[in-house]
Amino acid sequence: MFGTGLIVFRETLEAALFIGIIAAATRSLEGRTRWLVLGVALGAIGSLIIASVMERISNLASGLGQDLLNAIILSTALLMLSWHSIWVTAHAREMSEQARRIGTKVSQGTAALWAVTVAVAMTVLREGAETVLFVAGLVSGSTEGIASLVVGAMIGFALGVAVGFAIYRGLGYLNPRRLFSITNVLILLLAGNLASQLAKTLQQADWLSLLNNSAWDTTELLPNDSLLGLFMHGILGYDASPSQLQVLFYLLAITLISLGARHMKIQLKNTKS
Repeated sequence: MFGTGLIVFRETLEAALFIGIIAAATRSLEGRTRWLVLGVALGAIGSLIIASVMERISNLASGLGQDLLNAIILSTALLMLSWHSIWVTAHAREMSEQARRIGTKVSQGTAALWAVTVAVAMTVLREGAETVLFVAGLVSGSTEGIASLVVGAMIGFALGVAVGFAIYRGLGYLNPRRLFSITNVLILLLAGNLASQLAKTLQQADWLSLLNNSAWDTTELLPNDSLLGLFMHGILGYDASPSQLQVLFYLLAITLISLGARHMKIQLKNTKS
């Protein structure tokens, strides 16, 4: 029961933190709830489908099918989140002003929400598929009753959702201008997290063999599987012992997105002038 609850909590927490931050960042976009729900629904359905055929997927590409799938999912989520981050940063002032006017349509908002939907769907897809596979593995090798495992899974899911919702509500108390500033930073960190995980996946599959040494090791100070470690991983992309390539990907993602947002802001300013 405890093991199942911990696994479900860990996977749910990561997805819930991601969705909570994105939901807060898009609060002023009209219809964003429908797009977020669509992303969660697509991701959940996709995760069940992926989990059901994971054995076949794993046998693809000389046994590296699962790594290939993870790389595709992470890359897609990273690209969509990067586009959203650049768009929101460039339109932050406009959005903060429109957030004060209830019912006002946000121009070009649909483009940003499409990116949000895909990014959310990819995150739920990956975390959901992992959850189903982990829980299925525990069920097959456990002597506990199914009822006990189901209760553990439900508790873990509820706790993960609760933490994500608390983050969302906490950000909601900020005024619009400060909200966009904070969520822009958080989304940048989420993008860095995805980039770091992508690097880890590529190294695990031996598709990239450079910079394999650990950049640091804080396992004794803050293990990955500790409650704080899980929380820090969900928001900051914390890894107790990341490879040098993971750190490089993390910093590159943040830098490139920041430069892209700055370039778009300059272009918008020149267009309006």
